[in-house]
Amino acid sequence: MTAFSLARRPKELVFRAARLAERRFLAADYVRVRLEGEALRGFDSPGADDHIRVFFPGADAAALSVDELRAAPSREYTPLAWDAAAGTLDLEFLVHGDEGIAGRWAVDAAIGDSVGVGGPRGSLVIEGEPEGWLLAGDETALPAIRRHIGGMPRGARGLVVIEASGAGTEYELETPEGVRIEWLRRDATAPAAALAARLGALTGDERPAGDVFAFVAAEQAIVKPGRELLARWGLDAERAVIKGYWRRGDAGYHAPH
Repeated sequence: MTAFSLARRPKELVFRAARLAERRFLAADYVRVRLEGEALRGFDSPGADDHIRVFFPGADAAALSVDELRAAPSREYTPLAWDAAAGTLDLEFLVHGDEGIAGRWAVDAAIGDSVGVGGPRGSLVIEGEPEGWLLAGDETALPAIRRHIGGMPRGARGLVVIEASGAGTEYELETPEGVRIEWLRRDATAPAAALAARLGALTGDERPAGDVFAFVAAEQAIVKPGRELLARWGLDAERAVIKGYWRRGDAGYHAPH
């Protein structure tokens, strides 16, 4: 009998207007923002790997029709935290130099500037409790990894491996005592290479005991080594999440849901 399962929960697709309320840099290229707005009251995101689409219309999103909002430039993000009663939503952005409308908005937008939020339109949730955890990714996966860690019991056992441009401490990530965390320094010319190498080097002795949930997400190149690790460790691919969250050279790419 398995300790956990993954279940899909459909949600009604809702579009909401919001405004930038706060901004805080955790690292030079990584920023956390808080959105607020009456339309965010009632927002919910049951799955740690949920995706919402953030729209950047360059105008008041509340004054636009849904079709006008959906025509605006947009990118997908994982909700980090929210207060459904207060109408706030926290997101984290990795800023890729001067590339990408979303990262530049997160850095340059004035407090009060407007965006639209669509979704999530469905969630993948863990039912039951994994006996072990493997979480691996780059900064784009940090919100989902934070949420998975937040859902772990105090006595959880596992391994978290993150490839980042920083040393690790600036990202404010804490794990239960029994969950080891490793930070890998990313090669700017080869995103996901350090993470792929570490996944490829993980031995059977490093496999957490029991029924393990695995989540691996980074640049698209991580998918193959992530799947190879599942096979090597004998993990059920139907009860794991392996995704390319972004693709080098393709600003419009988004991860499969």
